[in-house]
Amino acid sequence: MAMRRAASAAVKAMAGSPSVISRQLHASPGPKKIVGVFYKANEYAKLNPNFLGCAENALGIREWLESQGHQYIVTDDKEGPNCELEKHIPDLHVLISTPFHPAYVTAEKIKKAKNLQLLLTAGIGSDHIDLKAAAAAGLTVAEVTGSNTVSVAEDELMRILILTRNFVPAHHQVINGEWNVAAIAHRAYDLEGKTVGTVGAGRIGKLLLQRLKPFNCNMLYHDRLKMDPEIEKEIGAHFEEDLDAMLPKCDIIVINMPLTEKTKGMFNKDKIAKLKKGVLIVNNARGAIMDTQAVTDACSSGHIAGYSGDVWYPQPAPKDHPWRYMPNQAMTPHISGTTIDGQMRYAAGTKDMLDKYFKGEDFPAQNYIVKEGKIASQYL
Repeated sequence: MAMRRAASAAVKAMAGSPSVISRQLHASPGPKKIVGVFYKANEYAKLNPNFLGCAENALGIREWLESQGHQYIVTDDKEGPNCELEKHIPDLHVLISTPFHPAYVTAEKIKKAKNLQLLLTAGIGSDHIDLKAAAAAGLTVAEVTGSNTVSVAEDELMRILILTRNFVPAHHQVINGEWNVAAIAHRAYDLEGKTVGTVGAGRIGKLLLQRLKPFNCNMLYHDRLKMDPEIEKEIGAHFEEDLDAMLPKCDIIVINMPLTEKTKGMFNKDKIAKLKKGVLIVNNARGAIMDTQAVTDACSSGHIAGYSGDVWYPQPAPKDHPWRYMPNQAMTPHISGTTIDGQMRYAAGTKDMLDKYFKGEDFPAQNYIVKEGKIASQYL
């Protein structure tokens, strides 16, 4: 089916003779130095025993790793030449990071990391890594594919409804002691009958379309792979091969594609100008797919009637990031994929891959982003 075809395409894209001399694909004998970079939870760390994605709880794998003689260093300090992460780059073997508090792994860092063998993303999305440099160095890059697809798809549906119903200013009225129904109702709509287009229909995009079906929307999708006809019919979505032809048809656009060299800054001033006036946009994919200033200007002019997402560039977003202050937005920190349920899945998936790494076993094929010098097709 479509998912199997996608996995097969990814495997084929990474197949063939390596163009580089790979570093050790699996763990060489002896204890390893593993560094994890996660957001700090402070007083919230102890409130839920399953809150595994924070620095304090460190995916729940510390005892397991240390019982096998490995060193496990965990930090949230990842920025600047004097940060804690930088001190460990020269001699670490494995670096674990998340999309929610990404450790940006540049070509310079890879060059310094003489012992580095494995880069793991606890979650989905490895664009914080210079994949070309990782491939050239023969590193393995992998992520926990599928671990938080449900979490993100549900969040996207929530954001669509929040924007459609003009919920945020209504909530602010309550907080501010106000009551002005007209100020909300003049731009609140039903979702039924609206045209929703997803740019990307992989695991998350497909789940979103399935969840939208009961709302009786007109659903469109653009993707490099067309769904199997049976799945497409079941969901009720229509394939649009030409993205530029699809976008002006949409009342609501959802971004569900990875950040690559091709998609970086894709939604710039010119692209946004071609969208329907009053369009709503949800972006839980990656902030850098959008031109920051172009989105700000379009929200200010009303061409974009509402913009919501949890992804920014860079992350964490600086206090002066214009998306914090632009009108018609329902932005949050990067939270969609780090629900407790999602954390439990990506923590278990990370542990499983580490275990396979120590034993010299292959990971699930769909988890590889870089293997033996080859980059997975979705990042090309």
